[in-house]
Amino acid sequence: MNNESKNVDVAKKPDLIWGYLLHLGYNMWRESDAAKTGEYINASNKLRCEKELWDELLEEMVAAGINTVIIDLGEGVKYESHPEIAVEGSWSVDFLRAELAKMRQMGLNPIPKLNFSATHDEWLGEYSRCVSSQKYYEVCRDLINEVIDIFDKPDLFHIGMDEETYEHQRFNNYVVIRQGDYWWKDLYFYIDTIEKKGVRPWIWSDYIWNHEDEFIKKMPKSVLQSNWFYGAFFEGYEANKKYIKAYIILEENGFDQVPTGSNWSYAANFPETVEFARKNISPERLKGFLQTVWKPTVKEKRYRHLEAIDLVRQGKDIYYNR
Repeated sequence: MNNESKNVDVAKKPDLIWGYLLHLGYNMWRESDAAKTGEYINASNKLRCEKELWDELLEEMVAAGINTVIIDLGEGVKYESHPEIAVEGSWSVDFLRAELAKMRQMGLNPIPKLNFSATHDEWLGEYSRCVSSQKYYEVCRDLINEVIDIFDKPDLFHIGMDEETYEHQRFNNYVVIRQGDYWWKDLYFYIDTIEKKGVRPWIWSDYIWNHEDEFIKKMPKSVLQSNWFYGAFFEGYEANKKYIKAYIILEENGFDQVPTGSNWSYAANFPETVEFARKNISPERLKGFLQTVWKPTVKEKRYRHLEAIDLVRQGKDIYYNR
């Protein structure tokens, strides 16, 4: 690891993404009737997003200096192209458009996210059972194009693509894993569909952990990368070297990055992510930071969201030497 800062000139540096992942939909893990259950992990036929908390969190984000909100849409929208994906309480397209306009007025840039990883696509309902089929491609294309239109051609479109392994699906009723060229074939399909609309694709980068050479060779530089690591950077480095080192590998190979932290398991992770990235990623390729809480937008988890947002404020203080 490089222990010296890469000469970050914050006075001349363009605005960075200071992002927060906010869940509208949350059916992104196991089926509703999967035998193995977990808190909010099993899919629900009702939307798990409380508007009162949503509004409060947006205000808190503005106060903390967050400027970008990545909205995990999932089943949370009554898509006009595929209304069958919606659940009870899903937002209409018009309602979502109004929310996006409000967010922009607040100084928040809304970015859409649809996770097309076969591990996190329970939100697709029946279509998650026909991955890589012609019908699947038609549905995914429809959704991507509709979402880009709803968001009025956003700067970025996050497509997930993380954790597509048997280990991550071992408690599912139905397991789907794309391997080798099939994973890349579908990834290129999503990328092409998004780029045809003039939008930049954004993904989780963890595929690189176990496929480094393949990833470096095949991943287009046009795709914005978010490696993620949620533990402690400066203790037990050797045990977590593979995950942390991915930031260095991406930097050495010229990929643009938005490092991602979380208070999922270690509260200080986001500030440490900022400190590490500031020292190890060149300013021209460091496009910002993303905080993830991995909790639904419900009052029961309000305290976790507020903690995560405050940690972004702390990360900004570190980055700007305040």
